[in-house]
Amino acid sequence: MMLANQTHVTEFIFIGYSQSLQIRILLFILFILFYILAILGNSFLIFIVIISPQMHTPMYYFLCNLSLVDISFSSSGLPKAIINIFSRKRSISVIGCLVQITTGIFLGQTECILLAVMAYDRYIAICFPLYYTVIMNWKVCTNITVILWLGNFMLTTISMISKPLVFCGENKVDHFICELIAVLRLACGDISFITKGIVVTSLFTLLLPFVFIVVSYICIIYSVLKIRSGRSRAFSTCVSHITVVIIFYGTIITMFMAPSNTFSSANKYIAIFYGGAAPSINPLIYSLRNKDVKEAFKKLLKTF
Repeated sequence: MMLANQTHVTEFIFIGYSQSLQIRILLFILFILFYILAILGNSFLIFIVIISPQMHTPMYYFLCNLSLVDISFSSSGLPKAIINIFSRKRSISVIGCLVQITTGIFLGQTECILLAVMAYDRYIAICFPLYYTVIMNWKVCTNITVILWLGNFMLTTISMISKPLVFCGENKVDHFICELIAVLRLACGDISFITKGIVVTSLFTLLLPFVFIVVSYICIIYSVLKIRSGRSRAFSTCVSHITVVIIFYGTIITMFMAPSNTFSSANKYIAIFYGGAAPSINPLIYSLRNKDVKEAFKKLLKTF
């Protein structure tokens, strides 16, 4: 599923940037804004959780993991894209492209499964509140985190080693970054096996976690509707997560569940959205709609 370095292909050239100066200036502003918001917003969330003892719960523990993924996700491609906007030679080495693709897939898969874990956490907290501390104890949370990060890392690494691509000279990528589907179009020979592998992998790392999230929230809604009081409080702990799920999965499923031969110029903007806009929007969603975060921020302001 990954790239194989060949002697006659040493670098890739990005041709996804517009020739219009106005559009490039707009992209520069957007990319810079996305990156700053992603770094500062997610770092703020992690900091708030660490300094607030009342937020030392599994829900915020997984939220910190999500913020860490978003920081890494935006850092894997946006800095290079920002530099290339006004560069004469918008290029990247084959090795650098390989690292960028591998990192992007690893972090994307990690976020997909992490969002499913967060949905499961909300399901246990709302549907089985008396058993929540027993089921979601810190040992379980730690084990889930280790399996999540290490398992996805092993999966992407094995894919990189066992399924190398072969390139035959064409090195122009119609994108802002090294996106798997865009680079896959440059491969020579029969890549049907690789594209089928992408679909199969997507089923396990994209579709199944998404179905799990949907089922979890159906159960949550069913349980909450049976509660006579406190419905709004129960729903309020889920609204932020549901919003993030819709934004992230809506864009990434559109990209990776579609056949590689349907790739169009619009896909590069979709990729930037889930790789740049989504990580910057997530901390805003959790900060603006989360009562605990707002109260912790007020306490922090009072200390100054």
